[in-house]
Amino acid sequence: MGVKGLQYFMEACCPEICLPVDFRQMAAAHAKAHPDSTATVVVDAMACLRYWYRCHAWVHGGQWKEYMHFLEEFVGAFTAAGLRLVFFFDGTIEEQKRAEWVKRRLRVNQDIARVFRFIKNHHQQPDREMFCLPSGLATFSRFAIKSLGQETWCSVREVDYEIAQYALSNNCMCILGQDTDFVIYDTVPYLSIAKLRLDNMTTVQFSREKLCHILKLQKSDLPLLACILGNDVVPEQRLQYVRKNALTAYGRKHQGDKVHAVADFISKLHPNGDGILGLSSMHLSKADYEVVEKGMQSYLLPGQMSPWLDCSLPPPEPVCVMENYMSADILQAAKERHVRAECFMIYNVLHDGVVDCSNTLEDEEEVELPPQAILYQPIREHIYSIILPALPDSYDHTLSVKEWFVFPGNPLKEPIKLAPKPLNLPERTPDLTTLWFGNDSEVKSVRVSTFLAVFDLQDFTQDLSHLDSPLVAVICLVTYIAAQAKHLSLEDIDAYLSQAVCIRYKSYSELQQTRVPEVDPRAVQLGSLLLRGLTYIIAANSGCGFPFPMSELMPWKIFDGLLFHSKYLQAHSGCSKEELLEGNPAWTTLFLSLRELVLGACRRRGSTIPSQPRRVQHGRPMDGKPHRESGPQPFSTSEQYYRQQTRGPPPCMQGFVQRPRSRHPNRRRYHLAPRWPQYQNQRPGFN
Repeated sequence: MGVKGLQYFMEACCPEICLPVDFRQMAAAHAKAHPDSTATVVVDAMACLRYWYRCHAWVHGGQWKEYMHFLEEFVGAFTAAGLRLVFFFDGTIEEQKRAEWVKRRLRVNQDIARVFRFIKNHHQQPDREMFCLPSGLATFSRFAIKSLGQETWCSVREVDYEIAQYALSNNCMCILGQDTDFVIYDTVPYLSIAKLRLDNMTTVQFSREKLCHILKLQKSDLPLLACILGNDVVPEQRLQYVRKNALTAYGRKHQGDKVHAVADFISKLHPNGDGILGLSSMHLSKADYEVVEKGMQSYLLPGQMSPWLDCSLPPPEPVCVMENYMSADILQAAKERHVRAECFMIYNVLHDGVVDCSNTLEDEEEVELPPQAILYQPIREHIYSIILPALPDSYDHTLSVKEWFVFPGNPLKEPIKLAPKPLNLPERTPDLTTLWFGNDSEVKSVRVSTFLAVFDLQDFTQDLSHLDSPLVAVICLVTYIAAQAKHLSLEDIDAYLSQAVCIRYKSYSELQQTRVPEVDPRAVQLGSLLLRGLTYIIAANSGCGFPFPMSELMPWKIFDGLLFHSKYLQAHSGCSKEELLEGNPAWTTLFLSLRELVLGACRRRGSTIPSQPRRVQHGRPMDGKPHRESGPQPFSTSEQYYRQQTRGPPPCMQGFVQRPRSRHPNRRRYHLAPRWPQYQNQRPGFN
């Protein structure tokens, strides 16, 4: 993220750029200078995710109640210091940054593969140095922050630009993040989230003024510096020859020389007083000139000019690709809800025609469980059918959505186009005007039935009417997964449902005490699968006009990673239902009723869910020899997923290869977490 090599340069080569600051002192100074306004910190939320997620357990799917507790502490610390927080989340990925996004996603795929190799070898969570964000963390965090009463915005263009513009135009005190682009923008001071200490409210400011002083540059030169060094718009290798020439001319060789050399190169090319632009003297090719010009313009906020450019225009407003097919009221409502962080995915479909999904904790060697992108494809097709209109026969094309979804085997060379798939409703799918703006008494039931139809549960409206919103979400997802993933077992369903019941009655501190004897890679993937499913739950809820309160569909109401992992190990080692529900009769009764709903829905779909307990055994059969399984290599199967998608959307499970399952008659039995005394004073299962 940001400018290549600049963070290292500032911290390691020129530490005088890094100024220790105290938020309380800054707030006092700001109040003195601006007595009529509250000192405001603009937070780059995406840069804060790693800082916010301080839960020790992460590989199991996320400790969401504990995460909410840490967010409350974060907000509370700033509030106590008299500071107002404004949070910005990424709401879109601009196409000029797509190549860099793809590069990062493929790199994270490699990181995830290493995590699963570690789990299979050690049966524990890796150390923090291998930390990967729990699946869906970025999506759910915007709703978490909003639920805490904080001002929350979702961008409609490059989020760094919106943050810099908002902070400058609203006279904010500073920007809190971890992106060197904020040193390049001519905006308010930029402070580090990585260096933040909540206990004394101190951090480090990266001073653009001191950076300019050390490099002997003007602030207006910094965008060119960023482009030559490489950023998200100008790939690092694009101007490598320029940097090489600059280093040759500079003549010295030591770490940090690259930045000094490029700065010296820029100072010698600076536009002269006659108005002759120095950029033209760089002798760039037309293509390189255009990309540098675009890169420099991306840093110009409204009203700002650059002496390096003959036309200093800010980036153009994004164009809506569906404006010829949708009413202005619908498009405006979608944008407003998106900007206010009230919905998910709908704006991206209606405005850009593009949907992105980042990395998920999925095992590339797992061939029984399909990647979430494949498993949930029919759900997305249904959601698209709700929000996109069916074109008349006079059109020679149909509307489709470009999907950039990360999963093992997908090289991300091009998006997969997905067409809407009509819902199986007796009447035609309700139009968005009815779903979003309708007020009569019947609209509520129409919204609910439409929502359930996304998951092919439209016939179960009455059965689900007595359940609260979190349990409706659980039933929709578990039933869908059970029907679509052909290798899901009764034990998997029991693990999903028992944890969904137990979490309702546990505080975050109680959940922290959950102990698991080992980490199972299949349970890790099942946890991530459910979490990604929750993102489609909130997308469907958004598209159907919010039949359920969005706050009731969040993971801290439904899921806890350690708790699920514990229930998974118990269920697969043959414990009783009463034991699974911790001996609580009321919990057991609720669990059994939910279980019958799920199995009944599966039976009506013609699916019978088998019992297939798996003894968790560190990958070794009873003879102690490593278990090797036949069949095609898993990575080839993942590539097969992608090849099928590029030929056109197949049935969800088509083309999957079943890996033979070893059978072991003797299974190790696990008991309830509190009954493992040997684990009371440590955290087994991870370091």
